[in-house]
Amino acid sequence: MHPDFTDFISDEDEKRILKAIARAENNTSGEIRVHLHRNGKGDVFKNAVKTFEKLGMTRTALRNGVLIYIDVDKRQFAVIGDQGIHAKVDKEFWKRITDVLHRDFSQNKFTDGIVAAVLEIGKQLKRHFPYRKDDINELPDEISYQ
Repeated sequence: MHPDFTDFISDEDEKRILKAIARAENNTSGEIRVHLHRNGKGDVFKNAVKTFEKLGMTRTALRNGVLIYIDVDKRQFAVIGDQGIHAKVDKEFWKRITDVLHRDFSQNKFTDGIVAAVLEIGKQLKRHFPYRKDDINELPDEISYQ
């Protein structure tokens, strides 16, 4: 747990999020990351795109990474998917994910929203990018902090 984020998520919350990522990725070759950002300047979506690149999420073989980027101080988020996912899902997919996050964030249930969004992303990735026997975990299953 990163000490600068203990007012946003607890150690238990972090464990719940990591468990959700592992569960979601257990059924797909897709990669899901959660990034918590503090003191973000500027547009949340633009910062998320930069973070997506910085975390190496464009380097998966099938270009099937999804990032949930959260600006903790602004209580805003962006969900970014790589080109492989955009080629397979429609706008409704992204709307469902953001609706889940909006619902729970509006009630200050941040961890619940993140976990629900991760699991929903996992369901969709499973449909379009099912787990393969030769699958390797291409990105760390950890929460990144900045």
